[in-house]
Amino acid sequence: MNDLPPTVTLNFRSDNVGTASPEILRAVEAANRDPAASYGDDDYSAAVNQAFSTLFETPVTVFPVATGTAANAISLSCCARPWGAIYCHQEAHVHTSEGGATEFYSGGAKLVALPGEAYKLAPATLQDTLATAERGIRNRSQPDAVTITQATEYGTVYRREDIAAIGAIARDAGIRFHMDGARFANALARLDCTPAEMTWRAGVDILSFGVTKNGGMNADAIVVFNAELAEPLSYRLRRAGQTWSKMRFSSAQLLAYVQDDLYLRLARHSNAIATRLGRELGALPGIELVAPVEANMLFLRMPDRAVQAITAAGARFGRRRGGVIRLVTRFDMDEAEATTLVDIVRRALD
Repeated sequence: MNDLPPTVTLNFRSDNVGTASPEILRAVEAANRDPAASYGDDDYSAAVNQAFSTLFETPVTVFPVATGTAANAISLSCCARPWGAIYCHQEAHVHTSEGGATEFYSGGAKLVALPGEAYKLAPATLQDTLATAERGIRNRSQPDAVTITQATEYGTVYRREDIAAIGAIARDAGIRFHMDGARFANALARLDCTPAEMTWRAGVDILSFGVTKNGGMNADAIVVFNAELAEPLSYRLRRAGQTWSKMRFSSAQLLAYVQDDLYLRLARHSNAIATRLGRELGALPGIELVAPVEANMLFLRMPDRAVQAITAAGARFGRRRGGVIRLVTRFDMDEAEATTLVDIVRRALD
């Protein structure tokens, strides 16, 4: 039999395709050794609030949930009335990719999609929109909340000053401020600031805290900074079937994820590979980066022959309108995947 070189996986489809980190798996295994109280009355779940309060430097209430969609939709249902308006960027995941979950769980609140450069909601745009919101007019949705995605659906990252500016506008307008942090760790690693500085100190009331995309097995979380939202959220989660009976397994994942900054180490690795790909692919003729590479995603246009070459090699990747392709890097991605992809594209363009 001929000795063949090992096959290099070229899976840039999503960070959701990644494995669970060994640390997460060990934590789940440890939680499986003995019986434990159900519905969050176990020791692991009791420890989550303290661990996250330490992480965020303020008392918080944490609710494990199964998915990021659940985290977003049910968080926003606590921030907006059925006749309320929730402002977001026009490319926001809650608007484009969650099947109307926010509208469903809120009982009908309206997502108001706004434009913004670099796929981010600009503070000035939010301010101008609120100024013309026609409060008290019953045939208009009433301002209730604003949500931003950190990092955005195109891998760009809100700077701390922009988050703080949106937070100040929300506070002055008397509306809630939600952050969709499906890739929270990747954004935080990029900004190199503290979790507190990127959230509640900038005015965020409630956070969807992503874990699954960055080494988790099957758990995300809602982190509540504004204590007024905690109790109603607990009831909404129960009605939505998001109160886990064996919550210790999701809580164990959350604890392991933040212990010794595991979440940041994993995110820095995927960010570094994305940065490398952006640098090396962006230097090749005919390739255009559609958005700055600031987290673990690249959006680019490349000549058809290059797309055909990576497709023929078995690469998996996302496609967007306008001929844009999406490459997502993962915490468990080997550098060989990036090297192989760049080599294929380079040969196709020679």
